[in-house]
Amino acid sequence: MTDPFQLQDRTYIVTGGAQGVGYALVEFGLSRGANVVMVDINPAQLDDAAAHLDHPRLMTFTADVAVEANVEAMVESTIARFGDVHGLINNAGIVRAAMAQEMALATWQKVIDVNLTGAFLCLCAVGRRLIEKAERGDPNPGRIVNISSDAGRRGTIGQINYGAAKSGVLGLTMSAAREWARHGITVNSICYGVVETPMTDTIRNEKFRDRYLRQIPLGRFSDAAEVAPATWFFLTDAASYITGQHLSVDGGFHIAA
Repeated sequence: MTDPFQLQDRTYIVTGGAQGVGYALVEFGLSRGANVVMVDINPAQLDDAAAHLDHPRLMTFTADVAVEANVEAMVESTIARFGDVHGLINNAGIVRAAMAQEMALATWQKVIDVNLTGAFLCLCAVGRRLIEKAERGDPNPGRIVNISSDAGRRGTIGQINYGAAKSGVLGLTMSAAREWARHGITVNSICYGVVETPMTDTIRNEKFRDRYLRQIPLGRFSDAAEVAPATWFFLTDAASYITGQHLSVDGGFHIAA
């Protein structure tokens, strides 16, 4: 019997893959037999990550996900290297903190451009290829996972741009799931809580750390390796009848008062 959790010989793109959660996602996918395209805007970090992983099924690609031409080239290069694309983890994101009344428009727009518009561009670029496969008769054309956040479900303080973008990702997920279900393409989202990564350095001082920890029933932040398996689950055949869903991997933060 075929293992529904196996990803052997399938090809997936992971954006924001050179560090933190993205790196853990790449590493997990490779461990399950997938070909993985690790995408990041920082070529030096990509080179370092690729050297550390040193894997024959890994491809790197430098791209700004907020630039449509970069995203199209990312998908074309993936197909040129591996012959196909089976899915996407839309993980690229940035944080630019400020209270709402003090936030410059440029600060708002930069986060929206990367975290929401970038997710849209990647979703559409990969989605078009998956639809083409479906129209050629492929019964399992592919799957997409968008990385959102509990900030998009509960709101956040000091990062209204990030919260708005991640809430938008939830709407993006549900709308794409509705549109593409007819093609057999599933689209789901993962909502992380606070993960111990370089991007969360801003909340590692004692004041903010204690405030967040009090709201997490499990009483700790997660490790990047803990969120990777749940994310990849949505890309496996075991999740073939799941679409338009949001899964929080957050130690219970989303249910805390």
